[in-house]
Amino acid sequence: IRALRDTCRPADALAAYESARRSLADTLGTDPGPELQALHASLLKQRDPEPQPQPQPQQPRTSPTPAQPPERTGNLRPRLTSFVGREPELEAIRSDLHRARLVTLTGPGGSGKTRLAEEAAAGLPQAWLVELAPLDHPEAVPGAVVSALGLRETVLLTNELATPQADPVALLIEYCAARSRLLILDNCEHVIGAAAALAETLLTHCPGLTILATSREPLGVPGESVRPVEPLVPEQAHRLFAERAKAVRPDADAVLADTEAVAEICRRLDGLPLAIELAAARLRLLTPRQIADRLDDRFRLLTSGSRTVLPRQQTLRAVVDWSWDLLDERERTVLRQVSVFAGGWDLAAAEAVCTGPAADLIGALVDKSLVVAAPDATGGMRYRMLETIHEYATERAAEIPGAHAAAERRHRAWVRALVEEAEPLLRSAAQLPWISRLETELDNIRAALDRAVRAGDEAEAGAIALAIGWFWWLRNHRQEAVAWVDLVLRLGVALDTLAASGTSDEPRTGGGLAELVEAADPVGAFLAAPDGGAGHPLSELRMDLRMSHLFLTSESSTEHLAADSRAPEYVARVRAAYEHGGPRAARLPGIVWPLTAYYLGSPSDVGPDMAASVANCRAYGGDWEIGVSLMSRTHVIVDSPGNLRGVDEDLAELRTLSRRVGDRWMRAQVCSAAGEAAMARGRFEEARGEYEEALRLAYEVGAYAESPFLMARLAEIAYRSGDPKTALTALDEAGAAADRYAVAESSAFVLLMRAHIALHEGQTAHARELYEATRAMARGGTPPPQFGAGLRMVEALVVADESGPEHGLPILAEALREAVAQRCAESITAGLVDVAAWLLARLGDLPGAIRLFAAADHWRDGNRRPEPERGRAAQVHADARAALPADRYAAERARGASLDVTEVLRELDGHPGDDGQGPLGTAAGARRGRAATGR
Repeated sequence: IRALRDTCRPADALAAYESARRSLADTLGTDPGPELQALHASLLKQRDPEPQPQPQPQQPRTSPTPAQPPERTGNLRPRLTSFVGREPELEAIRSDLHRARLVTLTGPGGSGKTRLAEEAAAGLPQAWLVELAPLDHPEAVPGAVVSALGLRETVLLTNELATPQADPVALLIEYCAARSRLLILDNCEHVIGAAAALAETLLTHCPGLTILATSREPLGVPGESVRPVEPLVPEQAHRLFAERAKAVRPDADAVLADTEAVAEICRRLDGLPLAIELAAARLRLLTPRQIADRLDDRFRLLTSGSRTVLPRQQTLRAVVDWSWDLLDERERTVLRQVSVFAGGWDLAAAEAVCTGPAADLIGALVDKSLVVAAPDATGGMRYRMLETIHEYATERAAEIPGAHAAAERRHRAWVRALVEEAEPLLRSAAQLPWISRLETELDNIRAALDRAVRAGDEAEAGAIALAIGWFWWLRNHRQEAVAWVDLVLRLGVALDTLAASGTSDEPRTGGGLAELVEAADPVGAFLAAPDGGAGHPLSELRMDLRMSHLFLTSESSTEHLAADSRAPEYVARVRAAYEHGGPRAARLPGIVWPLTAYYLGSPSDVGPDMAASVANCRAYGGDWEIGVSLMSRTHVIVDSPGNLRGVDEDLAELRTLSRRVGDRWMRAQVCSAAGEAAMARGRFEEARGEYEEALRLAYEVGAYAESPFLMARLAEIAYRSGDPKTALTALDEAGAAADRYAVAESSAFVLLMRAHIALHEGQTAHARELYEATRAMARGGTPPPQFGAGLRMVEALVVADESGPEHGLPILAEALREAVAQRCAESITAGLVDVAAWLLARLGDLPGAIRLFAAADHWRDGNRRPEPERGRAAQVHADARAALPADRYAAERARGASLDVTEVLRELDGHPGDDGQGPLGTAAGARRGRAATGR
């Protein structure tokens, strides 16, 4: 101690005193004597070197004291490859090291923990890397640190330490107690207990020591700051792939031009640096697209790591094998079991699927970086595996087929219970969190359906498909829904085929069942069954699936059935299962049975069917079901002849029901129906308010498929109110939304409105293009009759501008006949007659135009005429009053007010055209008619 003091090393002298004091206490059970205590006191009082004379030197020195070697610097080695990205992480780690003495970087194998730790410590002269990965025994950890610090050589070559130590921990304490050091304990996970114990001991006794550890789980030492190492973000991952690609391919720039494949590689490899580097190494042999296409077998593909690294870092499989080998059997079992989840899970789901104490074991897997935990939108925790870990766990699960099949069955049962619990709540005031929940679990629902079909479990697959059906409709997953329901219907046919062939006792899974499902014809099988399969145990389930299939396809994909000659009989037989009423016809999907009349064309009159459905729902359904049936009837009233008789009573009841139910979708539909009624009456401001509220509610509930049509209706209100500029802006938004949510019928309506506005602005050629585009789009679906009438109206106006008004009149006459036959509302037929009157005025037939305008006024029953027809009618009336005697003008108006549809059609069919001697009697009259109307 005196020697250390006299050579200006008071801190080391104090450390030597502490070692001596501890040795005396541990070996002899005594304290330092008075002389040693006095020396210690003098060290504490005065740290500066002050040589003290020896009172009785034992003998003179015969040789000088050996010179002390220079203080050694750290052992971090320069890396041979570039470090890409992670700048924010580096700053965060360096900040952590200033605030905490133990910082642990955690993450799965291959996430770049070691490299990140080294980069964070780069430039620090007293940073020492201790590689623990090669160790086989926890007892070797202290010795590995001693070796890394070079203390074995120090003890032999210098007298720096007071006495050689057989205990490596004591040696480390003596060395580190008075020094400032950054110790990097790398790869602690397989010796986690020993690493944690050593870290705590050293930190307790060495105030100048800081430890940066890397591990797949935290050390669990008091004061530890844990920083998870996240996967690379896409931009960083792409940069890393590009950097490593340049090292193996001279033409890297050309290879990297396939940015889509590179992005897929980085995404599917979870942004793990090691996996990305292994993939880039494969560019010697494969293109990025070939690598991406082979990632389903990533563990065989990614095997070209550096020969100089440890074997467990040379292949992707070895990296994950290392983590697997560190698990106990219970943890391995749970990892296999949670591999059945797709897209993540919460704790309740894990408890439903796993056989052990799920909370404890999932927590252990989170600690070991095999499961990722993150808060979800509800404030709870959600768990997932990186895709690489998930694929590995799935392979491990397949090694025990029986246990894996049992886990899949429990997963299907959990999904079924979830969707059946959610189904009624999706139509209540509590719907928003349940919508969010199902959206979150959508991948799990898909996985359960797929496994149920592959397992030949028709009952479970059908139950899940029916319970999730309304969610699919509401959230615009309709095309996917059609595919799933069709698949379940095909499964039923395939199972019946197996039963009929006497092979139903054989395993239902495998390629044979898949081939039968692929070849199945649900329509033909249903029609071929003498009783429609009524005697089958799952007959009601199958019928509900058929009705659900018709409902889901009603607005999107009807071509395949419409082109099938068996369709009328098929639809009629499905409809017959519900039209007589009862509980099944008062719940989804049976409640939609009256709408099947629209499936293959327009019905003559669905009013009685709607009335029957409302009565049945009042008898067997709840408020929501009554509301849906009333809503259907309201839309029929708005779209049918009768000038909206009874609509106000239905709307009043609907408002009460929708408030009581709390379903935002229903409230939006009620507002939309009220907007339709206000539009038909020409009350545009009232309609605007209703549509705006409907749009707000649709957004709130996430019914995005409804929003484009509502936006287009608001655009139409602007146009009908005389503001085409605002209408075009709104149509831009509606069109973008229709494209975004793939709502073809709304896209067609947007095009139709654009064509109207183009005609209004005199852009005939553009209107022709829009008309053709609208007609082509409408062919792909089943547009309502009023849409067809509007399309024919545009056609007539385009033809009139191109070839003369006389060529547009026959088109309008035909359109009016079709609209009447399809039971369109008076607002539609009156609109067609308004356009016909306009064309007559352009031909100079002002008396005929006055008669038709009067007929349209009468049909509207006092409801306001919209723009631009309102302005045209006012102009024609002004011209007629100027050109005709007052009594003639009054007589034509009176005569027109008495015309019915047949008489209007007779006037149109019998019009002679523009021959210069029209009904005004003179060519001059015709010219005045054209001039007065601006043509």
